[in-house]
Amino acid sequence: MAKWSEIEKEQFSEVLVEWYEREKRELPWRENTEAYRVWVSEIMLQQTQVDTVIPYFERFMSLFPTMKDFAYAPEEQILKAWEGLGYYSRVRNLQTAIREVTEAYDGIVPQSKEAILSLKGVGPYTAGAILSIAYNQPEAAVDGNVYRVYSRLMRIDDDISKAKTRKVFEQAVNETISQDKPGAFNQALMDLGATICTPKNPKCDMCPVQKYCRASAENDIEKYPFKSKKLKTKQKYLVTAIIQSNDGRFLVQQRPSEGLLANLWMFPSIEEEKPVEDLVESYQAGVSMPLYLNNQSLGKVKHVFSHLKWDVEIITGVMDEADLIEGYRLVTLEEMKVLPFPVPYQKVGQLYLKTRSEL
Repeated sequence: MAKWSEIEKEQFSEVLVEWYEREKRELPWRENTEAYRVWVSEIMLQQTQVDTVIPYFERFMSLFPTMKDFAYAPEEQILKAWEGLGYYSRVRNLQTAIREVTEAYDGIVPQSKEAILSLKGVGPYTAGAILSIAYNQPEAAVDGNVYRVYSRLMRIDDDISKAKTRKVFEQAVNETISQDKPGAFNQALMDLGATICTPKNPKCDMCPVQKYCRASAENDIEKYPFKSKKLKTKQKYLVTAIIQSNDGRFLVQQRPSEGLLANLWMFPSIEEEKPVEDLVESYQAGVSMPLYLNNQSLGKVKHVFSHLKWDVEIITGVMDEADLIEGYRLVTLEEMKVLPFPVPYQKVGQLYLKTRSEL
């Protein structure tokens, strides 16, 4: 790892903050850096692109303008507002933590790093972002952008897939962070990584801090950051069915309260380790109620999670509402629209409606 002089560290932070104040992206959560808004935006931005988050954030603030509004909202309502963002444990943990702040801290997000880190779902990055942006405290906020920017600036070749590497980058940031404007400094790093110091084809000639970049000077930027190869993604095969009752309602089921996509709604499905040959036989064996199924596939949808791939085959059928058993519900199309469905099942529903409209 390359070393910087004290003068370089001071100059670097000044140049970076000046660039940010001149060129910063206009984002809704930057209009008002109250701690609650910063917190919500940072949780949304985990694993999600900025352009995707903007309309979700604006809608969320409209639905839950205060921490108290959000703390005591029904879970189904917050899951519906989050629908499509994925990683639903984020919003569940956020509600739990905000409820704790509402009750234990009189609705004021604590200004102590230790206290913030004790809240459910809050890690070092989120704590650093809140403390620096909302409370102007010089705390590092190390995310993927910071790994990339600092690994190139200082030619840090530690493996960023290892948890212990975070300490290396936190130390590097804390040694260079602006003491006067730490929030602007951390947001500058976010913008720099998102718009200039990108994973591929970085715009080095436009970089405001290129003269401090050791990798640029050595012409080996493509080597950074170093990350060991990920484990192979697991493949799952599902058969899901769109079942209608005699009165035209749709059969749905709520997922378990723990695990992947917990408490969200779905069209009843079965999971297999490999593709099934007889869709109806396999599906009927996994659903314990009388159903009348079409053996012909309506089509397939695919969905990729961070660790898992789903290949979903869709069939259709009908049932007698008198045969409904515990654990399932029959809902109208309008009722279905207010239930939170994860993205793969939204895709299933969209394919069904598209196919039906073409008949």
